[in-house]
Amino acid sequence: MVGITKQLTLTIKIMKKYLSYMVMMLAGVLLFSCQKESFNYKEGYVGGSKITTYPTITLAGGDYILVTKGGTFTDPGATAKAGDADVPVTATTVDVNTAGVYTVTYTATNSDGFSATASRHVIVYATDASAQGNDYSGNYARNTNGSVAEWTKLAPGVYSVFNPGGAPGTDLTVIVFNPTGKTIFIPQQNASDGSSTSSASESTVAGAGGTLSSYKMIIVNPGYGASVRTFNKI
Repeated sequence: MVGITKQLTLTIKIMKKYLSYMVMMLAGVLLFSCQKESFNYKEGYVGGSKITTYPTITLAGGDYILVTKGGTFTDPGATAKAGDADVPVTATTVDVNTAGVYTVTYTATNSDGFSATASRHVIVYATDASAQGNDYSGNYARNTNGSVAEWTKLAPGVYSVFNPGGAPGTDLTVIVFNPTGKTIFIPQQNASDGSSTSSASESTVAGAGGTLSSYKMIIVNPGYGASVRTFNKI
């Protein structure tokens, strides 16, 4: 009996010690969970994470700026802010002595090294006397599906063309040149959707005066096939 009593006493002591330890652990957890989180963060931080505000760029002027070859490109410029702070803006350049469609990219970088960009197109064109009087503006239907390419004249020999491939549901706009006579082509450019676009195998059929009756071309673009597309004036 003495041995059993001693064993029971030892067991009770161990259980009391264990229960006391568990009560202390539970009290600590409850105390920790009831403490309010401190929001007294260092300015510009949330916890250990630094807050940064990305720049926002605002362009002055329109998306398309036209310059005759050899002329002067006056950049309307851009401004940028990161929150309430002004941020310097840098821009890529244009070769006014070479005809083409240039994408001018504006970049602003905040004090934490994070950047934002915006862009516009600068069109440098050279149209000779044989094409000066042409007016190819209007709508042209693709012969296979009737989908319409819409031509808008921007300057002598320069056109903005929406849906140049006659593809239903497209949102693509490109610049088309008519530099001489009845010659047309899409100069290499970053089109409205950012894709690299140009044309090949172009041909035209003259209409009355300085108009077109029809034209053909291959649209060189990652989203288009290699077939020649035919369009008729409507």
